Amino acid sequence: MTRRTLSFALAIAAALAAGCATEQNQRGLTGALVGAGTGAVAGQLIGGNTTSTVAGAAGGALVGAAVGTATTPSYNRGNCRYRQPDGTIIIARCR
Repeated sequence: MTRRTLSFALAIAAALAAGCATEQNQRGLTGALVGAGTGAVAGQLIGGNTTSTVAGAAGGALVGAAVGTATTPSYNRGNCRYRQPDGTIIIARCR
């Protein structure tokens, strides 16, 4: 399996997992993905090797997850998003 195929498969798995989580978890996951991508690019630019890229991705994922989780509005913590049959989205306590 090539690196590109593996990255694509992981991105799809993360997107599917985010569909059944609280908003706080979704924000944390999104922050981790954005942070990992940004950190990987920064690590490659700074170090120019695989070790730097992996270290940057790991550090970026940790920081991104922490920021995403911490910035969730307090009224949405512990709530889930539900899509109604007509397409509208409501926020309510998780079942």
